[in-house]
Amino acid sequence: MAAVNVPRYVLQSVVKPARYVGGEWGSVHKDLSADNQVRTRFAFCFPDTYEVGMSNLALQILYDLLNKRQDTWCERCFMPWTDMAEQMRRLGLPLYSLESYTPLRAFDFVGFTLQYELAYTNVLSMLDLGGIPLLSADRKGDDPLVIAGGPVTYNIEPMADFFDLVIIGEGEEVLPELLDLYDANRSLASRNRREFLRLATRIEGVYVPAFYHVSYHPDGTVAAIQPSEPGLPARIRKRIIRDLDRVDFPLAGIVPSTEIIHDRIFLELFRGCPRGCRFCQAGMIYRPVREKSADLLIDQALAIERSTGYDELGLLSLSTSDYSELAKLTDGLLCNLAPRQISLSLPSLRLDSFSLELMEKASKTRKSGLTFAPEAGTQRLRDVINKNITEDDLLAAMRLAFLGGWKGAKLYFMLGLPTETMDDVEGIADLTRKIEALYNELPKSQRPRRLEMTVSTALFVPKPFTPFQWAAQATPQQLDERVRRLRTLLRSRSVKYQWHDTDTSRLEAILARGDRRLGPVILDAWRRGAQFDAWQEHFQMRIWLDALQAAGLDPDFYTVRERSEDEVFPWSHIDIGVSRPYLLSEYRRAQLAQTTPQCRDACSFCGAESFEGGICIGR
Repeated sequence: MAAVNVPRYVLQSVVKPARYVGGEWGSVHKDLSADNQVRTRFAFCFPDTYEVGMSNLALQILYDLLNKRQDTWCERCFMPWTDMAEQMRRLGLPLYSLESYTPLRAFDFVGFTLQYELAYTNVLSMLDLGGIPLLSADRKGDDPLVIAGGPVTYNIEPMADFFDLVIIGEGEEVLPELLDLYDANRSLASRNRREFLRLATRIEGVYVPAFYHVSYHPDGTVAAIQPSEPGLPARIRKRIIRDLDRVDFPLAGIVPSTEIIHDRIFLELFRGCPRGCRFCQAGMIYRPVREKSADLLIDQALAIERSTGYDELGLLSLSTSDYSELAKLTDGLLCNLAPRQISLSLPSLRLDSFSLELMEKASKTRKSGLTFAPEAGTQRLRDVINKNITEDDLLAAMRLAFLGGWKGAKLYFMLGLPTETMDDVEGIADLTRKIEALYNELPKSQRPRRLEMTVSTALFVPKPFTPFQWAAQATPQQLDERVRRLRTLLRSRSVKYQWHDTDTSRLEAILARGDRRLGPVILDAWRRGAQFDAWQEHFQMRIWLDALQAAGLDPDFYTVRERSEDEVFPWSHIDIGVSRPYLLSEYRRAQLAQTTPQCRDACSFCGAESFEGGICIGR
């Protein structure tokens, strides 16, 4: 199919035209002439803007991995901003890849990475702009296979009607196996799409929603999720990479031609988290913990820096302070990078392991801000969520920070956590006042000239595969009341308060624990104009409420309803290794404000030991 010709005047008329032109340093271009070996075309789609998608490490990893195959060309495609999408519809221009300007519908595979639920309507916009039927049931043999991966796919049920195939877990091994299967059965995939998908289910980690039937009780809860054909697994087990030192990692990444959200090198230290915070989905779905060696990470950092020219490096993990070779890694990185004025960016650090020495080393080139996440304002509520840090940890860390020359920090909290009362909300303000008092008690010669604190509150959203998957979300009225209370209490000139929108958190909760009945709701909301729902300037809750009402569904059924302990969840047929009995035990312990030790201190036998990989002392 011919490349899309985008008129120059179109690019000159839109915001940030560099989003749509490609040609960046490090992007991959392959010869499609007859004697070339490229047989499979794969469009890697990120359902948000270029600058958001290009900040995603999974995109960089899988783009590099697939393009190392001689038979495959992986290209990128992002959701165009509203001005560009309007021009494309007006002129009849199809959505295209950045590398070759090939229309999306001409690819063999169109793969979406789903990082957050509020991108669902953007998936539909991209399919529509690409000329691809929205519903899997409507696609024919000459249409691309539309697949999904990413953390949101652990409950893909609200989007089940739109995807042909879903990858559960990490994709570095699954995707090559799927492409090998496709290459060996190309004619079958074109002639009998359903039979090819049937073959794909033999790959561990592959889920084909169309092959599973969902039945419901009269009250709307799920009765059962069962294979509709013999020979299919009753549960789909996630796929993981057991040894991260042996998996491919891009050493010559793409250098964007415009500013992106996180414009730096990323090093992935490990996957998983040993801590067990009860609200955190990532900490459960990525178990067990698997680390990369410090020596390999240092070599990778130097190679990436040489090939890209970035002047900042960021460490990526769920809990960087828990990396077992952190001192060796940071010393090795700074020894090599600091002389060339390349800075090291540290993410949010745990308060119980804050190191002023580490922060001072990392700040020799560029002094970065401090970010801590106490999550809750009282010790009782921190015990409920199993945060396992104390007020003393926070004050000790802030004292060290002030003495080290930092003038403040950004503190992350959550509102609406299970069992939360107004005392817990007011505890956030109490903690902030204690930090202000600590600053004022220090001699002026030992502290920064002024104090600058930022307090940010997210709103709790219950997520699948967490101990709080049974919990109710607080009502919008309760959440608004708690935000108002904090706005009243946090009025100091040295404190800036930021809070999340109630409606977007409510929609996220609906979609996060939703079932297949939400598929028509998503489609209806999109047809009514919903897109870029994660962007406040485009989000319209009224559209979603109207779509839910038209489908005869009550939003409260998905949000403020506490689940019974034996309820079948829409994601009950997905196996992440961590067992339901363990999660239920943790939910019960939360209600008693009982903490559970982290994985390195004592094994709780959560079930992740069955994967036979990583740091899991239960094996």
